[in-house]
Amino acid sequence: MNYQIAVIPGDGIGPDVVEQTLKVMDKVGEKFGHTFNYTKVLAGGCAIDATGACLPQETIDICKASDAVLLGAVGGWKWDNLPGDQRPERALLGLRKALGLFANLRPGRRLPAEAGDPGRGPGHRGRA
Repeated sequence: MNYQIAVIPGDGIGPDVVEQTLKVMDKVGEKFGHTFNYTKVLAGGCAIDATGACLPQETIDICKASDAVLLGAVGGWKWDNLPGDQRPERALLGLRKALGLFANLRPGRRLPAEAGDPGRGPGHRGRA
C-alpha cells in the first residue's frame, strides 16, 4: 500500500528522533510491502523562524491531505520569551483543532504477562 505521510520534524531533539523514525518506517515498508511518501512541513519554533507563524496554513493543508502525520518535539528555550499565544507549542493545539482531534492518544496493547497486575512484569513476587 501507498501512504502519504506529513512529517513535522519540529525543534530541539525532534528532527533527530524523526530522522531515525523515518529509517524505521522505511524498513517496515520494505518488509511488509508498503510505500511511504513523506512530505516535510514546518510547525513550532522552526516555523516561527521561517514564516512568523507556529503553524502555517500550508502545514495544515498538507496534514489534512495526508494519511498520517509524524510529529517531532516542538518548542525550546529560544522561544520561551514569546507571549503565550505565539509560542511554538500552540502549533499542537492548532493542529489538533484542524484535524478534528481532541487528545494525544497512542495505541497500546497489554502483553499476557502484564494482564494480572499493571506495572509489574513476569516474575514479580509481591510488593516492594
